[in-house]
Amino acid sequence: MSSHPPVVNPASSVQHYENFPVASLLCPPRLRAPVRALYHYARTADDIADEGNAPAAQRLADLAAYRAELLDCFTPAAPGTPALTPWRWPHIFGPLRRAVHDFQLPPAPLADLLSAFVQDVEQTDQATRQGGARAAYADRTELLDYCRRSANPVGRLLLHLHGVTDAASLAQSDAICTALQLINFWQDLSLDIPRGRHYLTAADRVAHGVSDADLQALRPTQQTRALISDCCAWARALMRQGAPLVHRVPGRMAWELRFVVQGGLRILDKIEAQDFNTLQQRPRITQADAALLLWRAVGMRAPASKLRP
Repeated sequence: MSSHPPVVNPASSVQHYENFPVASLLCPPRLRAPVRALYHYARTADDIADEGNAPAAQRLADLAAYRAELLDCFTPAAPGTPALTPWRWPHIFGPLRRAVHDFQLPPAPLADLLSAFVQDVEQTDQATRQGGARAAYADRTELLDYCRRSANPVGRLLLHLHGVTDAASLAQSDAICTALQLINFWQDLSLDIPRGRHYLTAADRVAHGVSDADLQALRPTQQTRALISDCCAWARALMRQGAPLVHRVPGRMAWELRFVVQGGLRILDKIEAQDFNTLQQRPRITQADAALLLWRAVGMRAPASKLRP
């Protein structure tokens, strides 16, 4: 693997990563089509769950139909043959079916993504019918289960495309993907709370003495700052746990992943710099951060044990 980073835009790379964990990884030409297929599969499912004004019943029905077409991708047929039933989303499942057959993609991560989108619809609908905010997750175990299905599958699928399937790499990928999603949650509180949803768990709020009313007021207090600080420390620990993956994956994927890791950590730095007030301010990566991200990405050295012959 080259010791020099490829020419990439660190700020742009991280911005894409927020919306699709691990999906912006640079890859060789032979993997571009399956990566695009995975991106469009996840993006379209997310749109079904969250975009427009369709009622929850319609969204759930569409996601069920989407799942049926996903299962059709795993039928033992050649990728050039017609589907068992006509597809509503041929532009999604045609390329995905070919990727499944060409690269032997596992079905579980793709199905897990859909289960998380279904959960989003059901929780939002319940909150709407009750006339309040969407119920928060009870504790970190519940939130981690959501991240396991909503964020981690894409990282695992892209590692599979690159031929990286060992348990240690998968665990590190999960840690990075979960960390990125948590960072996005804490970064977006000023946007999400007015929309009636957030991901600060009930247990964490109780531990810091923060009520729903405190959050709805969108005014930082000593308690809300301590809560957000604690949540950011959790995300930072997960990111550092997963960071050694940059030394386990091949080529340009490793360099892009360096920028992704450092971009997530940079957002956490910015949250800390504004005294953990994301109830009113949303930090983001900009072009001004590019040089620092590049410096930090290049500085990610392999552990000493990796350098020994």
